[in-house]
Amino acid sequence: MFSKKRIYCLESVPDVESPSKSLFLPELENLALQYGITNVYKTCDSIEGFEESISTLVYEDRNFKDYSIIYLVFEGKENELKIDNYYYSFEELAEFFEGKLKGKIIHFSNTFLLDLEEETFQYFLDVTGAKAISGYGNRVPVLSAALDNLYFSLGEEFDDPTEIVEVLYEKQYTICKTMGFKMYY
Repeated sequence: MFSKKRIYCLESVPDVESPSKSLFLPELENLALQYGITNVYKTCDSIEGFEESISTLVYEDRNFKDYSIIYLVFEGKENELKIDNYYYSFEELAEFFEGKLKGKIIHFSNTFLLDLEEETFQYFLDVTGAKAISGYGNRVPVLSAALDNLYFSLGEEFDDPTEIVEVLYEKQYTICKTMGFKMYY
């Protein structure tokens, strides 16, 4: 599914001009070193920065077709993504991404709780063309980055999303169950 592909990570920060220490960046570096998976890391602090980052990726990055996962590190509530103290619904995000995510997996870190109804995730997938949405449904005091890296690495071995999730649960059942890992496709 992700074989020899790239991961694009976009993390929300309070201010892109101020240095901030990401807890996810070291894990992405580890992903590259341990699994050989190329990734790009960007930050944004506003909806304009979010839109610019995604538009640059979609329209200007000549390697866009090689990105299999868009990894979003954002906060939120009730399935609404928080960007610059505003909340955006999945329907609003779907309209922004309309037709731009063909075959991509959108993965959320556990800083955002994911618990979508079928109508919502199906609308998002249909409008954006994304292959799947994945993330975590339970709030736990542990960052998902290490489990995310295992998940991403399994994509190098397996093509079928169901198989990836099954193997992930086989290898890390307790943490997957505790964090409520899920994939919508």
